[in-house]
Amino acid sequence: MADHPTASPGPIAGATLDHVAHAVPAWDLAWPRYAVELGAEWNSGGPGLGFAPAQLRFANGARLELLMPYETGVNDFLARFLAASGPGPHHLTFKVDDLDQALETARRAGFDPVGVDRSDPDWKEAFLHPRQATGVVVQLAQAAGAWSSPPPADYPTRRRQRSDGTGPVAPATLVRATHAVADLDRGLLLFRELLGGSVSGRGASGTEEWVDLAWDGPLALRLVAPVHPGAGEGASTPLAAWLGARPGRLHHVLFRTEEARLVGDAQPVPDGLPGTADLLAAPSPDTAPPSVVEPEDNLGLRLVVIDAGPTPGGGPATGDR
Repeated sequence: MADHPTASPGPIAGATLDHVAHAVPAWDLAWPRYAVELGAEWNSGGPGLGFAPAQLRFANGARLELLMPYETGVNDFLARFLAASGPGPHHLTFKVDDLDQALETARRAGFDPVGVDRSDPDWKEAFLHPRQATGVVVQLAQAAGAWSSPPPADYPTRRRQRSDGTGPVAPATLVRATHAVADLDRGLLLFRELLGGSVSGRGASGTEEWVDLAWDGPLALRLVAPVHPGAGEGASTPLAAWLGARPGRLHHVLFRTEEARLVGDAQPVPDGLPGTADLLAAPSPDTAPPSVVEPEDNLGLRLVVIDAGPTPGGGPATGDR
């Protein structure tokens, strides 16, 4: 398997960032955070072979998927992941129009898809290995249609209340996943050239630079990379140190929510936290500073929460698997 694909034959037809997946030991451990505090609605889910996915939908229709082990005697891949790495970010899923064409395009670009599975006509999938996909599993999936299911009996209906006593906060907006990469050009080769993301913004601040990518759906992706100091200018940057020898790591998921500072375990984003330079670069005097829920307080996945004024809750949005 080549570590550094270099060709770019053109984007995969119809590729869209569909959801970000969070691996957890059990769904209900994450209900208080995502359902109660951030107002996620149940979208779809159920048992699978070796795992059970649960997709949660936020105000803008963007979705986060919780994965827990299930029937691990049949397939223990998720159980092995949790044993080796602990709970945390697992993969990014991109929907495609035609999986076979997507695989052909990926291979022409120098990627070696793995785990190709066409056995379910309603859900055909393959994966790009983290070694090639800048440190994160990328799932390519062709779905026959939308998928919905009733929520489990224990899915919470209560929601976080406003501090002024006027009722529940509106459902949060899942803005983007922020993925740190050691090499920004390599990240763009994958997410822009192969997966068709449109550049919606870019910037730099101190020792970090970033590019924002958007697709047709509501979920966006930010690539953030260290700006390495020149020769003789001192040690590695904080973001480069956080990455270590890895080609990339999913750094955080960004939410916009009312009274963000009151989300449980949230603390003000500290100066110098890698991957957040843009949020601290030019704070507005009229906007509350961003807050962070560190991975150890959220089953291995860092959340950054920014403030949103009181707004009507987002209506239901259709989603699929």
